[in-house]
Order: sequence, then structure tokens, then C-alpha cells
Amino acid sequence: MIATRDLVHRFGDAVALDGVSLTVDDGEFVVLAGPNGSGKTTLVRHFNGLLTPDAGEVVVDGTPVADDLVAARTRVGMVFQHPRDAFVAATVGADVAFGPENLGLERAEIDRRVTAALDAVGMTGRRDERIDALSGGERERVAIAGALAMEPDHLVLDEPFTGLDAPARESVLDHLESLHEAGTSLAVVTHDLRDVVALADRVVALRDGRIAVDGTPEAVRQDLPGLGVAVP
Repeated sequence: MIATRDLVHRFGDAVALDGVSLTVDDGEFVVLAGPNGSGKTTLVRHFNGLLTPDAGEVVVDGTPVADDLVAARTRVGMVFQHPRDAFVAATVGADVAFGPENLGLERAEIDRRVTAALDAVGMTGRRDERIDALSGGERERVAIAGALAMEPDHLVLDEPFTGLDAPARESVLDHLESLHEAGTSLAVVTHDLRDVVALADRVVALRDGRIAVDGTPEAVRQDLPGLGVAVP
């Protein structure tokens, strides 16, 4: 479980999060929606300690993030909106393997995870390609594969479908559905529900750093257009 309690975050004088309390239960698929500037990305970057709150607390599986950053970052996988921010190696395979290697896993297990993650995003057989030669959509897929290879208990994806063509979107969606069915909790940040609403258990929409609506997709559907969220 990921839980925030009265979370406040400021950038200078601007309040990005204003007392946000939110729980993502184990195995739950939550869509975090809202227009640009609503606080979505700032919120999820607290889930594994990438940002430090000005007030409030974040707890992952019963442990405050501030008390054990390593545990939080092992349990919560993160896919950034701009994948170039997360790459640490020159080739596809080396980058996807980086996280599992740092867990101290056996080589056979690392190879299994890399293969499965690349298969999931439609990049089978492309381990040796250089990341700097990939298209934007391909880089996004590598970033997603890197998070999948960690096999986290919770997976957070920030606008994961940006730049993906239709086959790549379908591949990623299919894998997210499989993860959900297997019990992984998912938090997907988006301003457009068309790709994920059919999979979501719950939609949480933010406005001006606060939670504006929170409920099942059907329960909140009528409220979302007024918050700048595209509804299919």
C-alpha cells in the first residue's frame, strides 16, 4: 500500500500539493488525472522519495519513505514522463538490466527479467541497440521495460503513452492488465483517460494541488471534463 497523509509540497512560494491524503491499496489500479500544473507528477514523485514533502508523510507498505529510501525505491517502480531522465547505460539491454543488477540477483534471473520486460513492450531482440539511436517512442518503451524488470510491488507511470504508436500502446496496456491481474498495484498519471479507463478501478483527479474527485470511472465520469480531463 502507498499512502500520503496531509502532503504539502512547495516550489518557492507556489503550493504544488496542498494537504493531499491518498491511499493506493495493494493490487489497485488508480488513474491520477488532471490538467498540466494540477500536481499529479509532484504527487507521484513523493511515492518513492524523489521529492521530500514540506509537510505530511508518505508511507509504503507500512514504512515511512523518509525512514527507508532504499526499500521505497525497490517496492515502487517509477517510469518518468521524459525517459531520457532515467537512462543510465548506453544500450537497451544494459539499461534494463541496471536495476536488477543492483538488487544483487543471479545473472540467469537478470537475463530472465530483461527478456520478459523487453517482450512486454515489443522490443524483443533489441538488447544491443544504442539508446541514443532510438526514436522517442522507443525510448519510452525502454524506460517502461526498466521499471518492469524490477518486478516492483507498486508501479507508477507518468504519461506512459506519450509518443507510442498504436501497437506499442496495446503491448504496454496488455502488460499493465497482466500486472494488475497478478496483484501489482498501479498508478498511472495522465490527462487523457482513453488508454486506461477500461482497466482502472479508480480515478483520482487533482486541481490546484488538491484532490477534486475520487471514485470509480463511472462515478466520476461526468465531473472530469470540467477538470480538463479527456473522457472516452
